[in-house]
Amino acid sequence: MNWDLSMHEAWTAGWYRTAERSRLAKSVDYGPETEPPWGMDVQTYEDPAEFRAAVGDFYLADPVRHTLAVTVLDRYLDDPSIDPVMFTVHHQGALCGVGLRTPPWPLIVSGLPPSTARAAVELLADLDPDLPGVNGPRELAEVFAVEWAALTGAGLREVMAGRLYALGELRPPAVSGAERVAIEADVELLTRWRSEFTSEALGHEHVVRHAEEILRGALRRGEGVVLWEDAGEPVAWATASVPTGAMSRIGPVFTPPDLRNRGYGSAVTAAAARWAGAAGAEHVLLFTDLANPTSNSIYQKIGFRPVFDTTEIEFTAPA
Repeated sequence: MNWDLSMHEAWTAGWYRTAERSRLAKSVDYGPETEPPWGMDVQTYEDPAEFRAAVGDFYLADPVRHTLAVTVLDRYLDDPSIDPVMFTVHHQGALCGVGLRTPPWPLIVSGLPPSTARAAVELLADLDPDLPGVNGPRELAEVFAVEWAALTGAGLREVMAGRLYALGELRPPAVSGAERVAIEADVELLTRWRSEFTSEALGHEHVVRHAEEILRGALRRGEGVVLWEDAGEPVAWATASVPTGAMSRIGPVFTPPDLRNRGYGSAVTAAAARWAGAAGAEHVLLFTDLANPTSNSIYQKIGFRPVFDTTEIEFTAPA
């Protein structure tokens, strides 16, 4: 089973112990090359179009590292129901950091190097004092989290430890059955499967009620909603996003429990990767949960390679 951080579908448990918090604090060693410079300027934005114009090239220069931000910029930023938090950090007139959040989800920190963390934290303590957490490459998220805790007194707990993978040479498994693209008639089945995926992966029913809406949105956008069938029956499902910045991300991937250990999940993931490549993606990505060694193993067997580790850290009320 594979999860996808782009939706941040829920919060799970896992308190940072005092020792872990101390480890994080000790890990924030800026060093001479990353010493936070004085005189940083931070600019906020209210207009998504203005923000997109200001940061689009920054994010698209590395659509793999910024996969979440690229997705949000392309798919969600103009949603009138969302009031995004958008800002840039500058030093001596040069853009050196970008932060983005679409409430209620955490801050995406892939664009905030350690040298910008303090300036970003000071801004958000006033602009977004109820910031629930951060999400992104581990080395960036931990620096931001420690700075936030130091300024606000908030507690920290890790929600998810993950890893981003990118496809190298695809090696499809030899598995009984064949792929097909989902159609309207599959929505009822896939709604049930997505609800089961959310409950199993995240431990509760959060946003299950939105499963049908999410699926219909994926079909409407022309995403690669792929089924694997064996003997004419659907046995697994994966979705690949429409490429943006030559990047497509796969997730979720789901096989019902009674059909697992037959290679269907690997097969449907490979099928979704083929769809993404045919749609123009040069970078085919997926996220995994490091707590699930099975998924981390099977994706590597079909050609995915680790890029970097990620974390989602929740900020809790001061003790």
